[in-house]
Amino acid sequence: MVEYKSWENRIFDAVVLFILLLLTVICLLPLLNVVALSFSDKQAALAGEVGLWPVNFTWSSYEYLVADSRFFASFWVSTKRVLLGGSLNLILTLLMAFPLSLEKKEFPSRNRYMWLVVFTMLFNAGLVPWYFVIKYTGIMNSIWALVLPGAVPVFNVILLMNFFRGIPKALKEQASIDGVGALGLLFKIYVPLSLPAIATVTLFSVVNHWNNFFDGMLLINSPEKVPLQTYIQSLVVRISDLSQNNLTAEQLTEKMSQRTFNAAKIVVSAVPILAIYPFMQKYFVKGITLGSVKE
Repeated sequence: MVEYKSWENRIFDAVVLFILLLLTVICLLPLLNVVALSFSDKQAALAGEVGLWPVNFTWSSYEYLVADSRFFASFWVSTKRVLLGGSLNLILTLLMAFPLSLEKKEFPSRNRYMWLVVFTMLFNAGLVPWYFVIKYTGIMNSIWALVLPGAVPVFNVILLMNFFRGIPKALKEQASIDGVGALGLLFKIYVPLSLPAIATVTLFSVVNHWNNFFDGMLLINSPEKVPLQTYIQSLVVRISDLSQNNLTAEQLTEKMSQRTFNAAKIVVSAVPILAIYPFMQKYFVKGITLGSVKE
C-alpha cells in the first residue's frame, strides 16, 4: 500500500527534520571543539584560535596522557564501578521487576510494594541523611560507597516490569505445567525474551555509573580511589577558574598549557560510552517502546 502525503505533511516533516538536524549540530559542536583542542598545540590553544578543526596538529597531549598514572588509576576505579554497579543493578532490577509484574492473584501484596517503589522514586530524605547513612554504614572511601547507594534503580525496575507484563501469559502457563519454578521462569523464559529491555536498562546503569562525579567528591577522600569523572571535573573546574584569578603572565601561560592535555583526558573518558552505544543501539529503541505495549 502506497501512502501519499499532502504538501502540508511534507512541509511539517521537513521542518521537524531541520529542527532535529539543528539540535544535533548544536549538541556536537562542543564535543568537536574539545576534540580539536586535544589535537592542537599549546600556542594555538592559548591564543584561542582553535575552533572545530585542530590548529598545528600534534599528538603531544595524548603522549603526555600515557604517562599520567593518576588518570589511569581513576579510569580503573570507574571501570570497577561500572562492572560492579552495573551487575548489581541488573540482578536487583530483575529480581524486583519479576514479582511486581505478576498478577494480583499470584502476588496479593503487589500493589503495596509497587506504591512503596514509586514513593522512593518521588521522595527522598535529602542529601544530609543520605551522607550519614553511608558514613555510619562504614563504606566511606571505598568502591562500595559508589556502588551500593544506587543499587536499586527504581526507574529501571518500572521499565522492566512493564516489559515483563507484555510477555504472553501462555508461555508462563505452559512453563508452570512443565514444573518450572519461579526462578526458572525468570531466567529461562523472561530473561531471553526481554533482551531489548535488559540491554536498555543496562545502558542506563552503565552511563549513570560512568558519568556520575558528585558522589566521588563527597564519599571518596583518597586521590587514588577517585573515579574518572570526579578527576575530570576537578580539572575542568581549575581551568574555568583561571579567568577569575589574578595571575601573572608566566603563571597564566603555565596553567593554560594544560588545556590541550585536559581536553585529551575528556575525549578519552568519553570513548568507552561512545564505543558501547552503537552495539546496543538496535536494542535501545525497541526496549523503550515494547514495554509500553499491552495485550
